[in-house]
Amino acid sequence: MRREKSKIIKTIKKVMPAIVSVVISKSLKELEHELPEFKPTKNSKKSTLHIPPDKIDAHGMVQVGGGSGFIVDDGGIILTNKHVIAEPNGDYDVITSWNERFDAQILACDPVNDVAILKINPREKLPVLELGDSDHLELGQTVLAFGNALGIFQNTVSAGIISGLSRSVSAQADTESPPQDMRGLIQTDAAINPGNSGGPLANIFGKVIGINAAVVAGAQNINFAIPIKAALRDLEDLKKYGRIKRPLLGLRYLTINKDLQEKMRLAVDYGALVTKEHPIDHAVIPGSPAHKAGIEDGDIILGWNGQKITAEKSIPDYLENCAVGEKVKLKVLRNKNELETEVLLAERK
Repeated sequence: MRREKSKIIKTIKKVMPAIVSVVISKSLKELEHELPEFKPTKNSKKSTLHIPPDKIDAHGMVQVGGGSGFIVDDGGIILTNKHVIAEPNGDYDVITSWNERFDAQILACDPVNDVAILKINPREKLPVLELGDSDHLELGQTVLAFGNALGIFQNTVSAGIISGLSRSVSAQADTESPPQDMRGLIQTDAAINPGNSGGPLANIFGKVIGINAAVVAGAQNINFAIPIKAALRDLEDLKKYGRIKRPLLGLRYLTINKDLQEKMRLAVDYGALVTKEHPIDHAVIPGSPAHKAGIEDGDIILGWNGQKITAEKSIPDYLENCAVGEKVKLKVLRNKNELETEVLLAERK
């Protein structure tokens, strides 16, 4: 019997052993406690939780969610999405590709990017994936997305190409979660289904270039992954500091374009307008680096270390490449006068 021989098949065999499923469980008591309060009427009964007996394990736990992840250290370090492990009071287990189950500990969550780091305690060394370079990708590159599709189909892989780079989207893990702005994403037409979140996006050589993160509802073949560069930095921080360190500026703002300039009659068509979103908010967070540097509500930040702030390269893009404790020179427009100030970036808590 002749078998197909291709680079993709070879890569799948290389990557698949290091793919894991992340399972979220809760106790029956916890789930019942979370039921919304319900006042019975004449024709209704008190709200109760009905779960089929076969969905409850021997310890009284019920699976309430799941996602994917991948092993990056043979001692049990695993990367996944932050939104995969965001269930309050949930217990997390990891199931390997050979169906061995481990208790999982959450080591760290990136406060900015949708990245989380888990730890399991294996009895022997685990297969690992090599992390690649997400800074030098090209449109049309072949990519493979791995994961636990729909929380049902374990060890699933789909193939496609890189369809776009440096994409920005606002995503929600579910209808009850607040939207999260995600920038610098890799767009791919490789299928990423619910449950694939947290799995790796690998190149044709089996090196991880991204973490599967989001899909566009109602669209076809428009999916996104977080560049692996973000996770590499998180792993380095965890090793060096025991936590993930991200810089804080401490502003609320609107990125200016021509439409916003015309609508608000602003003096410029670029920059970041410092403004609060709601009446009870602060445009400049009290005690933050921006506050200490003298930034005020209504200021327009025009430049960051000599470079323009635009819709294409806004404050989060510059902040992404800065470190805690770094000094940044900002050019500010205030009441038609330009001034410069220096900000010492603090650590985001």
